[in-house]
Amino acid sequence: MSSTAYARPSKPPGPAGERAPARLGKEVGRIEPRKLGVGLVAGCCFALLTYVSFARLFAIYSPVFESTSMVMSNVPPPPAKQSKAEDGKEPSFAEASITCDENGVDEGFPYARPPVCELTGDVRISPKEKTMFFVNPSGVGPFDGRGEKKIRPYARKDDFLLPGVVEVTIKSVSSPAVAPACTRTHNVPAVVFSVAGYTDNFFHDNTDVIIPLFLTTAHLAGEVQLLITNFKPSWVRKFTPLLKKLSSYEVIDFDKEDEVHCFRRGHLGLYRDRDLIISPHPTRNPRNYSMVDYNRFLRRAFGLPRDNPAALGETTGAKPTMLIIERKGTRKLLNLRDVAALCEQLGFAVTVAEAGADVRGFAEKVNAADVLLAVHGAGLTNQIFLPTGAVLLQIVPWGKMDWMATNFYGQPARDMRLRYVEYYVSEEETTLKDKYPRDHYVFKNPLAIHAQGWPALADIVMKQDVMVDLTRFKPFLLKVLDALQG
Repeated sequence: MSSTAYARPSKPPGPAGERAPARLGKEVGRIEPRKLGVGLVAGCCFALLTYVSFARLFAIYSPVFESTSMVMSNVPPPPAKQSKAEDGKEPSFAEASITCDENGVDEGFPYARPPVCELTGDVRISPKEKTMFFVNPSGVGPFDGRGEKKIRPYARKDDFLLPGVVEVTIKSVSSPAVAPACTRTHNVPAVVFSVAGYTDNFFHDNTDVIIPLFLTTAHLAGEVQLLITNFKPSWVRKFTPLLKKLSSYEVIDFDKEDEVHCFRRGHLGLYRDRDLIISPHPTRNPRNYSMVDYNRFLRRAFGLPRDNPAALGETTGAKPTMLIIERKGTRKLLNLRDVAALCEQLGFAVTVAEAGADVRGFAEKVNAADVLLAVHGAGLTNQIFLPTGAVLLQIVPWGKMDWMATNFYGQPARDMRLRYVEYYVSEEETTLKDKYPRDHYVFKNPLAIHAQGWPALADIVMKQDVMVDLTRFKPFLLKVLDALQG
């Protein structure tokens, strides 16, 4: 079942507007008053129960944004109670169980996914010891000879960065007596994850943390406690609107916490799919969330008003709005002003801006656009804020960037129900021609750069600038106009 909201019919099922037969009035007159009163009360009760049942059945419900029990009153769900254990009594817990998703590399994804473990029962998190104690009398589970399983809970398994991620141990213990005493007990599940790694790059902020966090917690409708390792105050502040949308509780800085937090359920790590892609999957995504759901979540969290691009045509007189993302470092569009002027000649209302640290502010600029244009790079991640049906135009630098262009931004755009247009620069439009002779493998065999690995790719392909040929580029802008009107 899709996670999008169910549509409520305009009226409950069944015949509408039917009138009772005329002879009913005559029959009522023959009924004794006492029986008539009892019958009316019973009838009213039945009608009320029927109304409530249908109202609950057809109420609009989305597991990402609302709690089912609060749909009728249209108010946010009350926070679950969190209290300290009293008189040394430990809370009651369900039967112990643990499942770990060790999916690794699959479905053509080039980066191994780290394991994610889900625990049910008596789960006691002691951040000071970097340990999740799991009361598990049977001892059954994915544990080593010491009854432990260690995970670095960052949602990208990368041998270069993982040593910098705090390692958390799940320790299986036979009884509560050998686990630390609870100092704080929660009635909501826990999710422990890291914001180390490649965060502070907007692409990785989304692919390695926020989308996996959405995938792991959206169905809980805010009833979840987040514990963050490798805590970055600036990162948390930047994404506070999103964290608050996913959890009704203040995040816990795992690295500085001294209390022992007890839960009935807990996650260590986050489920992830591919970069900027969410696909159906029995373990990672059993609720069939999509990138469209993620886009809707972002728009609600940041209060972005537009779900669809502007209606264009002679009747409205509206110009399509275009946002061009300016890059100041590598992969600059050297003739950006000429490109902007050409776009305006073709009828676009153009804004040029650089993506900065103000995520909400830039999200508002992107959401106001019908078209987003940028040279390949992390700035294209901002397509997540576009209204559904808008157009993404990616300028792809020289160097056989087909796979990266398509998989990092092209296919995600299609999954978000955006229209996608890509423009590949020629060797005449790249500054690489000023550094290398035309018989160099950079031009003759660009795949040789890829074969050398990321350092070579970053040092050569990723450091070029581009100057597009306006005559060659113009048909692609006309294609964008056609896409908006199609």
